[in-house]
Amino acid sequence: NVVETQEHYKSRWRSIWIMYLTMFLSSVGFSIVIMSVWPYLQKIDPTADASFLGWIIASYSIGQMVASPLFGLWSNYRPRREPLVISTAISVAANCLYAYVHVPHSHNKYYMLTARALVGFGAGNVAVVRSYIAGATSLTERTSAMANTSACQAVGFILGPVFQTCFTYIGEEGVTWKFLCLQLNMYTAPVLFGALLGVINIILIFAIFREHRVDDMGRQCKSINSNGEGSDVLDQNTEGSIDHVAVVALNILFFVILFVFAVFETIATPLTMDMYSWTRKEAVFYNGIILSVIGIESVIVFMVVKMLAKRTGERAILHAGLLIVLVGFFILLPWGKKLPNIQWQEIKNNSIPGTAPTEMLTPFWSLQEMQLPSNHTAEPVGCPVTQSWCLNTPMIYLAQYISSDVLIGLGYPVCNVMSYTLYSKVLGPKPQGVYMGWLTASGSGARILGPVFVSQIYTHLGPRWAFSLICGVVVVSLLLLEIVYKRLIAFSVRYGRMQE
Repeated sequence: NVVETQEHYKSRWRSIWIMYLTMFLSSVGFSIVIMSVWPYLQKIDPTADASFLGWIIASYSIGQMVASPLFGLWSNYRPRREPLVISTAISVAANCLYAYVHVPHSHNKYYMLTARALVGFGAGNVAVVRSYIAGATSLTERTSAMANTSACQAVGFILGPVFQTCFTYIGEEGVTWKFLCLQLNMYTAPVLFGALLGVINIILIFAIFREHRVDDMGRQCKSINSNGEGSDVLDQNTEGSIDHVAVVALNILFFVILFVFAVFETIATPLTMDMYSWTRKEAVFYNGIILSVIGIESVIVFMVVKMLAKRTGERAILHAGLLIVLVGFFILLPWGKKLPNIQWQEIKNNSIPGTAPTEMLTPFWSLQEMQLPSNHTAEPVGCPVTQSWCLNTPMIYLAQYISSDVLIGLGYPVCNVMSYTLYSKVLGPKPQGVYMGWLTASGSGARILGPVFVSQIYTHLGPRWAFSLICGVVVVSLLLLEIVYKRLIAFSVRYGRMQE
């Protein structure tokens, strides 16, 4: 067997670090606009409603769902640098398109939809990243490497809203560069920043990334898609078939985990605007801060989970994570008696200032008599009367919302990293590009259905229905985990080549 040299070890980990960075940048591309999509959409295209917002947020994941298996397949047979560079270049171009969606005179919402779908298509490279890391680490290194990958992804999700929050200081008007037809404001600056990060990523892939492959024991071996050094030590190790029941179960569990988190992310801005009478800018700013705190919490969880997994195993931790998420959504159900402030003004027009909460319930015609400055167009706040549930569903208190945020921020990262780690271990030493593509696609499918589901259920039936259904889904996934629990073991352990 080829013992790994120090130089090979260093090069292998440098390449893994570049994969961490790619993962980070791909999630920044998603989250850097997530808080501002809705206000920006209302600004560029007044014909867009909340259900169209669901489609715009989902379009990123539709793009990713289509691209993941394709990039995964590509990476199984060709040098991984190819799909990595092409996918990142697509994301860069799509971010630039997003910065120009205000330019056309009509159908702006469809341009925005296209831009987000293409950013998502570029993010299909996470399948390549995960399969590379699975192939370039031994079983003992795997949990830690997968936790680091997920941590980088989480840091991207956190820092995205932080960057967005910093860019709010540019304001809604910002600066206009006539010769480029470009408005640089709090909505476009984040995506242009994202495009710049993408360009840096491409340069680093060319400069530092090299293909490496090791088996479950950590012995160096030949990579199918490179001309690297190594031995054919893998041949006797790849015999045996993959446990497809375990693979399908993990795909379903991963789908549920991402589904509930996507619901939670999508609902944050509309829910807080309805419940706490926040303006668009306040909702973007405060939720940006809340999501950032959750993200910091997630990174700490990833670090702790690496140590815990060595003691209790990945399966038990996945079980605990799902239970925590269940409690988080249970707390979000409306329990109190107090109703949210109602936004009556919407019936008349939008040129009425946001009034203090005590005056919120005043009928719009008495507000109409207030003397308004001629240029005053403050936005209406509160729960819109067009959502009939606003009139009879109790409000969700801020303490409930924050507690739920903390619990979901604890449970989600645990479930995320454990499902990825178990999945790569179940698959074993064969190239995992296509399988990782399917796992990424099932996660993307969840990100598509989550926002669409919640924007429909929440808009028409309210938070009580939306969150009760989520609790039901998590309970079903806990039952599934119980059923397949004994099958979720590493490929090498299953065939008796290694002890668990």
